[in-house]
Amino acid sequence: MAQAIGVDIGGTGIKAGIVDLTHGTLDSDRVRVPTPTGASPADVLTTVREVLDTLGVADSSLPLGVAFPAIVKRGRTLSAANISKDWIGFEAERFFEDGLGRNITFVNDADAAGVAEVRHGAARDAQGLTILTTLGTGIGSAFLYDGTLVPNTELGHLDHNGESIERWTAYSAMERESLSWEEWSARLQVFYSRVEFLFSPDLFVVGGGVSKHPENFLPLLELNTPIVAAVHRNSSGIIGAASLAAD
Repeated sequence: MAQAIGVDIGGTGIKAGIVDLTHGTLDSDRVRVPTPTGASPADVLTTVREVLDTLGVADSSLPLGVAFPAIVKRGRTLSAANISKDWIGFEAERFFEDGLGRNITFVNDADAAGVAEVRHGAARDAQGLTILTTLGTGIGSAFLYDGTLVPNTELGHLDHNGESIERWTAYSAMERESLSWEEWSARLQVFYSRVEFLFSPDLFVVGGGVSKHPENFLPLLELNTPIVAAVHRNSSGIIGAASLAAD
């Protein structure tokens, strides 16, 4: 059975699992630990090592993919929205390979989630442009055209009153400001309407932790584009990272 390991590093939690690549499902428990305060490279590496130890795969020869909340180009992280600024311009892939003593595939977290959904989830067989958005600490995005990933889109950083729209619209804003579902959905409406106008997608897929509760907000949105919840919810990043590592 084809397997790989996926690690999904987020602003608040680091998650990992062993993935069945044929079905796009987890073959293990999903291990989750809090992201270390400050999320410096050394602290994140230590935590990833702990997660792999907990899974029992620290010395495994299975392919390993790591999803990360930043622009990732040729193994370098070029941004840092909800993590330490030390990641900007950082040779992240090489740092993790040296620290873990193995080859890895290092990718943007929303891009990984998009790959999971287009291969095994809500965007499977979708034609044209699918835009996946992850609503969590921030807003990640993935563009998939006829199943092919166009990497490193950053829709969470569209401008809204002089700052990134994710500060106002991410799920963390709802929690921080104690917004009702209706109040938060009104903000999502602004975000998705703008994205719809700019890119004319054929399908929106919504991922992140809040995708566990699609009935509370998706029916409140008025869009011309179909919008559905991610099938793999908060495991999309793990599954996608593992899939890309196996490629």
